[in-house]
Amino acid sequence: MVQQPLGDSRDASESQHLRDVGSDIYDTASAGFPALSSNSLTTYPGDLANIASRSSAKKSLNVDSPSFTPTQLGGKKSNFSTNATPFTPRGANSSTTTALQQDTGASLYKSAPFPEFAPQNYDLNTATTTNGSTDSGSLGFDPFSMSTVSQALPSTPYNPYAEDHNALAGAGAPYYTAQNSYTAPSQPLQYHMYYPITTAREHLQPYQRQVYDLFLPENIREDLQKKSEAARQVLQPGVHLPSLQHYHSLVPLDTKIRGATNTLGLPSWVFKATSRKNGNVFCLRRIEGFRLTNEEAIKAVNSWKKIIHPNIVTTIEAFTTRDFNDSSLVFVHSYHPLSKTLAEHHFSTNRFGRPTAVPERILWSYLVQLASALKAIHKAKLAARCIDVSKVILTEKNRIRLSACSIQDVLHFEVPRRVEELQQEDFFSLGRLILSIATNTPPRNLGDFRLPLEQLGRTYSMELKERISWLLSPPQSITAKTAEHLVYDLAQHADDVLVASLDTEDELTTHLGRELENGRLVRLVAKLGSINERPEFDGDPNWAETAERYTLKLFRDYVFHQVDAQGNPVVDLGHIISCLNKLDAGIDEKIYLTSRDHQSTFVVSYKELKKQLQGAFSELLKAGSKPQANRGY
Repeated sequence: MVQQPLGDSRDASESQHLRDVGSDIYDTASAGFPALSSNSLTTYPGDLANIASRSSAKKSLNVDSPSFTPTQLGGKKSNFSTNATPFTPRGANSSTTTALQQDTGASLYKSAPFPEFAPQNYDLNTATTTNGSTDSGSLGFDPFSMSTVSQALPSTPYNPYAEDHNALAGAGAPYYTAQNSYTAPSQPLQYHMYYPITTAREHLQPYQRQVYDLFLPENIREDLQKKSEAARQVLQPGVHLPSLQHYHSLVPLDTKIRGATNTLGLPSWVFKATSRKNGNVFCLRRIEGFRLTNEEAIKAVNSWKKIIHPNIVTTIEAFTTRDFNDSSLVFVHSYHPLSKTLAEHHFSTNRFGRPTAVPERILWSYLVQLASALKAIHKAKLAARCIDVSKVILTEKNRIRLSACSIQDVLHFEVPRRVEELQQEDFFSLGRLILSIATNTPPRNLGDFRLPLEQLGRTYSMELKERISWLLSPPQSITAKTAEHLVYDLAQHADDVLVASLDTEDELTTHLGRELENGRLVRLVAKLGSINERPEFDGDPNWAETAERYTLKLFRDYVFHQVDAQGNPVVDLGHIISCLNKLDAGIDEKIYLTSRDHQSTFVVSYKELKKQLQGAFSELLKAGSKPQANRGY
């Protein structure tokens, strides 16, 4: 309520004038202006003055007029509140031409009762958005249920090492059915368990070692574990691929959908499969839509089985199948986990700018390795016919292998060509491959070789340019180019590759020696675990607590259960490894052993402990080799 002084007629008339102005305001609103509430009058006094100025017939306000203050709830009802139009949000089905209805009987502060909100099955796929407008970019899923979310998930198993996860799902769409429920992706191994927490300490004494110095380096361990996990990867439950002869557990290795035409001329798909014969993992390449008309064609694979070379993927066998509901030809090769083609390695999309140039030593390494592979192939009176960036795979650091061998011989068996002519094409394909990688240009975009060769000469040495020009030049005679001649010309760079390979071999041999020591310690721990705390042996419950077995139990406490003066556990990996190595060697050093209650003490050497360990473990082995008695069932 606005408090007015008694007897002041001027203030009363001013208040009456404000009510008249308010009535004019809402008359103006009914004529087409937007409706205003009491809050609007308080917040926007400028708008109030503008609207009041339109009613020239009414009295104007002066500077002595008191400020407007809205009345409290339950007070006297104002004149303009009865004619106020309540705000009604415009919905999806409401028309913009429909006139707003006024509620003349409701008070401004006494609104109509609203129903209590109850959550319904609200569909976010509808096109209705704010203020009744429509938006074509509406959400495409319902966050209150997982049915629509699971449909958007890839139907192929999650591969944590794939560079493009969505492409793998697209490649499997023709073969895999949609999943009915959400399946969490498999988590990778915990590689950080062996990773050094701190940096390597400097100025260590020759006899000092850190913990991670006793195991494989973290990068080699992680790489080997990733390859092991990739080799054991299977499809998630509910997704099945057919078994091909004695190969089962097929897993697609293609990460992108390729067109109907590729280097082989027919669509091809690559799978990983396990053999029922020996349990090994192999790589299966399926040629889709090929009908074998001559049985002699598939026998051409037999010649490739004899070629065993470190830069050639070994060919195992080839067979036809109809398990994919068509006529398909399947080639079986050796499997190299986590390998990638040179096209994926060098021509991948780089969104951070211009790709960097490949070092020249790597190009020479590629050239030397492929030349060595061609020498082995041409010596067997064969031709590779598959030297392409999509068919040469990178299996290790700068280690390449020629894959997809023998496929062209079977596919084009009906169109025979001279082996010498095909071998000359191998040299041309080799030169085009090196030129494509050096200039960062896909082979299909090379066109005329003169411009790429000029670009190559500005970046790399003249020797490399001349060697590639020799490979791309047409032969003067049918026997002008030979693999032996190429290898002879690359002798200097072949020596560099040989030195790098031998250095890598020495490094891996050193790391393997560390794991050999770790294997000896594991065998000791396994023997101690088999003897200590054995509940019963040969009918004697106290077998593990008597004779030399009791000494081994105290030695176990001495190695693994040490405590400090305050009784806190002491975990010293150096002490554990040192004691186990001394036990394995059986040295004459003596140690002091005591029981947990300090009632029994022994002074014994590692040599005596080793004899006791071998004797107790031999008793277990003899007992385990005895035939079991008939238990009557």
